[in-house]
Amino acid sequence: MILIKLGGSVITDKGRYRTFKEDVVRRLAREIVSSEERTMIVHGAGSFGHVIAKKYALQNGMVSDDQARGISQVTSDVRELDALVIKALSDEEIEAVSIVPGSSATLREGKLHTLDVGKFHDYYALGITPVTFGDVVLDEVRGIGICSGDQLIARLAEEFRPDKVIFVTDVDGVFTCDPRLDGKAKLIEEIDRKVLDELPRSEWCDDVTGSIFAKLEYMLSIATSTKEVMIINGNEHGRLAAAMTGSELICSRVRGA
Repeated sequence: MILIKLGGSVITDKGRYRTFKEDVVRRLAREIVSSEERTMIVHGAGSFGHVIAKKYALQNGMVSDDQARGISQVTSDVRELDALVIKALSDEEIEAVSIVPGSSATLREGKLHTLDVGKFHDYYALGITPVTFGDVVLDEVRGIGICSGDQLIARLAEEFRPDKVIFVTDVDGVFTCDPRLDGKAKLIEEIDRKVLDELPRSEWCDDVTGSIFAKLEYMLSIATSTKEVMIINGNEHGRLAAAMTGSELICSRVRGA
């Protein structure tokens, strides 16, 4: 089984509120089908989640009454995105079902505390692809918080020990600096603890779920639960299918201890 994270930067236009890239998701779905591999899928919230979540600082917990409006709006928006993702997958013959974190997970001080993994086991056993996503979730200490897709995929990797975990992003992998800002940026083909510790600490892609460094920390932990962790460019046709089938491709690989 392969765990796939469809990043919000790939499935939405993160610069435009609530803008879904249906054509991209449908193409990625076709690549998944072509691999003939079974999967579980986690997707990011992109412009359906981060814009309003950041406006109301939901990542900081419940600190003011006016956050209730933000909680309601983000909850509505990310479920709309999830419905669009499920439909696109279904249209391309992936039988998928949504498992909503808001009703199956809890946080404790911003970290994933509980997740009903039984639902994932049960649907997977029926031949159905479980799909989950970054969401607003109750926090036992802070009242509310953001449960990121990275937290979810780390927990699922620990539970299911997949053959590989693939992070589908909008760049070829991890670079020495932001390739969209610096033409001298170089792709880092293999990342381990030493490489991560030596990277310059700039906040390349800061959002409500953390910088690239926070994401890489999750990937390093995931690498202990699977044979391979890959970061690929989902905007390049065929890359996901190549990653799933073990073909040669441009990417970054994360190695555990």
